[in-house]
Amino acid sequence: QVQLVESGGGLVQPGGSLRLSCVASGSIGRIYNMYWYRQAPGKQRELVARITSGGNTYYAESLKGRFTISRDNAKNTVSLQMNDLRPEDTAVYYCNAEILLSSRPPPAANYWGQGTQVTVSS
Repeated sequence: QVQLVESGGGLVQPGGSLRLSCVASGSIGRIYNMYWYRQAPGKQRELVARITSGGNTYYAESLKGRFTISRDNAKNTVSLQMNDLRPEDTAVYYCNAEILLSSRPPPAANYWGQGTQVTVSS
């Protein structure tokens, strides 16, 4: 009923930039918080950033100043601008959103995208 599809991953050299995007589609009534998570090989999935429907943001402490999360409520999209990328940023990046379906009553449910690979290497 709802799909989240990420794009924008790839291979980048250290110090480079990438912009990830995620679009939500389906029977969407309302989207609340939207998130980016990442999971590096052999590690647990971790929260990268969160943005509320009103545009308030939260970042993992170690990523502040390099990553910027944004959203377009009209297009049901969330983006992650990643600058000054480092090898330790290599991971699969996942989009997550709290979505209330148009056909169901509250509460909203969490939905995940399939992930997009980001590799930072020279």
